[in-house]
Amino acid sequence: MNENINKSALFYGSCFALITTGFTFSIRAGILPQLGNEFGLSAEQLGFINSMWFLGFPISMVIGGLVYHTVGPKIIMTVAFLAHVLGILLTIYAGGYTGLLISTLLIGIANGCTEAACNPMIADMYSGTTLNKMLNRFHMWFPGGILIGSLISKFMTDLGFSWQAQMWVILVPALAYAFLFFGKAFPKPQVEGATSIGQNLKAMLSPLYIFLIVCMALTAITEFGPGQWVGIILSSSGADPMLILALTAGLVAVARFFAGPVVASLGQTGVLLGGAILSAIGIYLFSTVTGSTAYVAAIIFALGYGYFWPVMVGSVAQRVPLSSALGMSIIGAVGMFSSSIFQPIIGSWIDNSRSENTAQGLTGNALELATGQETLQKMIAFPAILIVLFIILFFWQRNSKNTAGVPSSAH
Repeated sequence: MNENINKSALFYGSCFALITTGFTFSIRAGILPQLGNEFGLSAEQLGFINSMWFLGFPISMVIGGLVYHTVGPKIIMTVAFLAHVLGILLTIYAGGYTGLLISTLLIGIANGCTEAACNPMIADMYSGTTLNKMLNRFHMWFPGGILIGSLISKFMTDLGFSWQAQMWVILVPALAYAFLFFGKAFPKPQVEGATSIGQNLKAMLSPLYIFLIVCMALTAITEFGPGQWVGIILSSSGADPMLILALTAGLVAVARFFAGPVVASLGQTGVLLGGAILSAIGIYLFSTVTGSTAYVAAIIFALGYGYFWPVMVGSVAQRVPLSSALGMSIIGAVGMFSSSIFQPIIGSWIDNSRSENTAQGLTGNALELATGQETLQKMIAFPAILIVLFIILFFWQRNSKNTAGVPSSAH
């Protein structure tokens, strides 16, 4: 390995890149109502705009994962920075629906490049217990970025700043990671011991991997569905939507840092089943309570979905090991792609509920509250199905010993 590599600069640059990803999620969630009002967009149209963030992510994550050993992390992160800057600027100057679709897709592509480059780059720089520690610290910054971005969006909105001003803020961590990466020597990709793509694909055709793919699709939309629509769904609940998003992100950041001991104690399927139950309870409470009680619902919901992503990726690593890094990249990509598909569906639920409640004579806050609660009640279906699937997985895999050493770093 090149001894002249500045590991600290590369690591902190990776963290700022992930903070940028978190900002693009939370600040976009915060400005969604303003975008709808300014451009006269329906909730379904906003859903298609949201879906571009989730669609760009898996496209670049899979492509970046496939070419990492060929082109290296420097080129992939250069593409990430250019796509971040273009996406942010095109959003600010979008002028309408089509421009927002294209700009959001670019931002999603940038975020996927960050995943594709930084995970293996950190693995190439560190080893053993140090690697696990550094990956944990790296991946805390996705929910960490959501937490910081949520608070920034809330206070800027409260102070009357435009949605364009909030988008400019996302450039700050993007410029920070570009500065930290600029002119640095990057580690050479490690290829020793890597299995062939043919072996990976063969392992990914196993019934267990396909079952986990289905579960991942539902865990991802359970996590990202309520969060991306929080500004609209909870706008009239009596709780501050962006504080709800900040609270859940903060709890998840802490929970994921301690994922290793929790999974070691309860086992993968125990954590997943418990998470599905808590998620269902949390979303149900969101759909029925108002005021400060919504913050209690947020705590339950965050503890429910908080372990989904790392434990699902860890399940692939432990239970389908021959799928290798490609298997883990693909299941992450499926999670994002699933979220992309469901965004306009959730938007149409909001539009339909609003139309039905308007026809019944509801107006103002009463209309928005009823619409939000009805939409959340439909979302309960996602964790409800997961409860059944994880019970099946528990009995299917109860004799498996592959539950130790689950990576607790993936977000």
